Amino acid sequence: MICKALAATGLALGLAAGTTHAAPADEVGGTLKKIREKGVIVLGVRDSAKPFSYLNDKQEYEGYALDICLGIARSVQRRLGLEQMKITMMPVTSSTRIPLIQNGTVDIECGNTTNTAERQNVVQFSPTYYVSGSRLLSKKAAAIQTLADLRGKRLAINSGTTHIKLVSTLNDEQKLGIDIVPSRDTAEGMLLMETGRVAAFMNDDIVLASLAGGSKLKNELVLSKDALSVEPFGLIYRKNDPEFKALVEGNIDSLFTSGDINKLYAKWFQSPTLPGGQNLNWPMSAETRAAIAKVTSSPDPADYAPLPKEQLSAIRKKK
Repeated sequence: MICKALAATGLALGLAAGTTHAAPADEVGGTLKKIREKGVIVLGVRDSAKPFSYLNDKQEYEGYALDICLGIARSVQRRLGLEQMKITMMPVTSSTRIPLIQNGTVDIECGNTTNTAERQNVVQFSPTYYVSGSRLLSKKAAAIQTLADLRGKRLAINSGTTHIKLVSTLNDEQKLGIDIVPSRDTAEGMLLMETGRVAAFMNDDIVLASLAGGSKLKNELVLSKDALSVEPFGLIYRKNDPEFKALVEGNIDSLFTSGDINKLYAKWFQSPTLPGGQNLNWPMSAETRAAIAKVTSSPDPADYAPLPKEQLSAIRKKK
């Protein structure tokens, strides 16, 4: 279902007068051809993945990943020479995002999707724009900091995520007896934890931090200190589409090398931008800085090791 706040037809981008009209249809293929023929680009968005993609208080989609996607949409419009191009926001979940990309319903997904070698077999990943880690969110009274603290207890994890595979493996290896409760989305997983139906909720650290900060129970909640994994995030779109791939990668490369990514990061992670004026106060990690400096779409956690100080210093000067 398309966001009602966008009147089910999406947003429209217009180019200034005098813009060159689109080239003949046979000059582009794949996703670009589809977009030109329909005059619409479809963005996959999330309802509750703050600060990446979520519904705000006005029931409009916004977020860090969505801003990156909107920049790509503008580049698509310029590439195709379209005077008008509609942007449709299509809600997706952890379970539906990949199938909707594969079947052509969604052109590019703008959320917090972890890049893995397995997923690269079925979808294309953009360069990594954020590196997260999986952690546990629970009530302080439960005294949960590690998976071992969940022995014999219930843990909510969004279905279709890398977190389920990780916990399932560790659960078996360590014989913890954790009862994994799949949640449909982030909002449901949070609700399960807040209402005591599970002992903890596992998700990406920054998503959990944003949820905790906006919760009525925020003073009762705690985020585990140590990350259980390295999660490189990328936008996803269809494989075997070199023209669209080149456009996406070129757009993100320009965002990184210009230093504009630092302004975008500050907007969503270090400013009172979220609903209710929430400020995450979340500094950019060394791993995310490494991803921005290297411009990579690798699924290997080792490729996101912190950079030497001299390289980090060069990145900071771009702010």
